[in-house]
Amino acid sequence: MTTPYEYAEKNHDQFIAELIDFLKIESVSTDKTRYDQVNQAADWLKDHCVNIGLENVEIMPTDGHPIVYADWLHAGDDKPTVLIYGHYDVQPADDPNDPSMLAEWVSPPFDPAIRDGHLYARGATDDKGQTFIHLKAFDSQMKATGTFPVNIKFMIEGEEEIGSPNLLPYLKENLDRLACDVVVVSDSDVLAPDKPSMTYALRGLVYTEIHVKGGDSDLHSGSFGGAVHNPVQALAEILAQLHDANGTITVPGFYDDVVPLTDEERELLAKIPKTEAEFMAEGKLSALWGEKEYTVLERVGARPTLEINGMIGGFTGDGQKTVIGKSAMAKVSCRLVANQDPDKIFDLLKRHITNITPDSITSEVKRLGAHADPVLVPIDNATVKVASEAYEAVFGTQPYFIRSGGSIPVVGFYQTMLNVPVLLMGFGLPDDNLHAPNEKFTLVMFERGVQTMLHFYNNIETAF
Repeated sequence: MTTPYEYAEKNHDQFIAELIDFLKIESVSTDKTRYDQVNQAADWLKDHCVNIGLENVEIMPTDGHPIVYADWLHAGDDKPTVLIYGHYDVQPADDPNDPSMLAEWVSPPFDPAIRDGHLYARGATDDKGQTFIHLKAFDSQMKATGTFPVNIKFMIEGEEEIGSPNLLPYLKENLDRLACDVVVVSDSDVLAPDKPSMTYALRGLVYTEIHVKGGDSDLHSGSFGGAVHNPVQALAEILAQLHDANGTITVPGFYDDVVPLTDEERELLAKIPKTEAEFMAEGKLSALWGEKEYTVLERVGARPTLEINGMIGGFTGDGQKTVIGKSAMAKVSCRLVANQDPDKIFDLLKRHITNITPDSITSEVKRLGAHADPVLVPIDNATVKVASEAYEAVFGTQPYFIRSGGSIPVVGFYQTMLNVPVLLMGFGLPDDNLHAPNEKFTLVMFERGVQTMLHFYNNIETAF
C-alpha cells in the first residue's frame, strides 16, 4: 500500500507540471489591465480544489479581487480543524519607472522555466508555490488513503500584494465559517536548505506623517532669516528628540506594553547561525547602531522601532534658492512587538510630538493606511512543537526559531479575530528574489514542503 509520503515523492514531477500551469496566469493584482487574469487564477484554483477532492469550493466576491474558499470536514468533531491561508496574486514583473527591470529576467516571468533545480517565474515562491504545497499535501493524503487526518479549510485571497484591502471585511463576515483550532501560513522562508527555521513572532506596524508649518508662504532668507524658526530646522529638531544616544525611543509610555524576551528565547535566538559581521555584510554596513543591551537579532525581531522613512521641505531643486520654506514633512513608521497596540502607540507619538513642538511653529501628525498588529506565538505552544517535529522529520535537524522584523497584517488579523495560534511554516529561501527579477522556488524545497506538511497534518491532533 502506497503511503501519502511515497505518493508525493512519486508524483513530484506531476505536481510541478501543475504548478507551472498555475504560474503561467498573470494574476498581478495591482495591474487593472490584468483584472481578467486575476479572475482566471481564482477559477483555476477553484477547479483544482474540486479535482483533488476538496468540498464547498467557492469563489467569494469582494469589492476587489475574489477569495477562494474550500474545505474538507469529515475527520469528525473530535478532530482539530486547520485553516490554511495563502494568496494567488503576485507582484508585477516589470516597473513602468524602470524599463530595465523586465530585461533582467533570464526567462519570461510568466513562462516558467526550470534551471539548475530551480523553478523560475513570478509567484513561484510568493505565494503560489508555497500555497500549492498544502494543496498537494492534501492531494497526496487523499489519493493514498482516501481520507484526511484532520478537518481542513483553505482561504486563498487575491489582494495580498496590494495590502489585502478587502480581507478584514471578509473575515468579519465569515468568522463562523473560518472557525478553526490553528492557522497555517506558508509565505516565508527558512535560513538555508539544510537549516530549517520557524518564525514565531512578527512585528506590527503603524505609519505616520509629521507636518510642521511656519507662516502662510515661503520667505526670503535674507529678509527673514534669524527672525523666524525655519520649519525644516524645527522638524529636524523634533525628530532628533525621538531617540536618545543609545537609540532608545524617548516617547513616554512607548515601551510600557512590550513583552520582554525570556531567557529561553534569548538562548534560542543566540543559536541562529548569523553573526554581526554577516548582518553588516548583508546590509553593506560599516557600523551597527541601536540599543547596546540587545544583540542585533534581538533588536530587529524583539524590540520596537521608530524610523524616519523620509523627509522633505524647502527648496530641493537644482541650483540655489535662498528661501525659508513654509512647511516640512517627515514620514515616520513604528515597528511594534507584542503586546503593543498600534492605536495606543499612534496616540502616544502624536501627544509627544505636540508636547515637543516649539511655539514658533505648528505641527500635525497624520496616520497613513491600516495598521498591522504584532504577532507572538509562544514557542512552548503545543502546535509549535508539532510543527517543529515535522520540520525535523524531513530536514533531519530541528528548526531554528526566529523573530521576524517584518509585518504581515493578515497574521495579526487571524490571531486577533480567531483567537488561535498562527503558525508561519515557510519553505522559501532567502535568495528567492521575491518582488524582484528572476523569482524562483527551489524544487527540493517544494518537495520537502509537501513532506513536512504531511507530517504536520498526521500529527497535529496530538497538540489538542
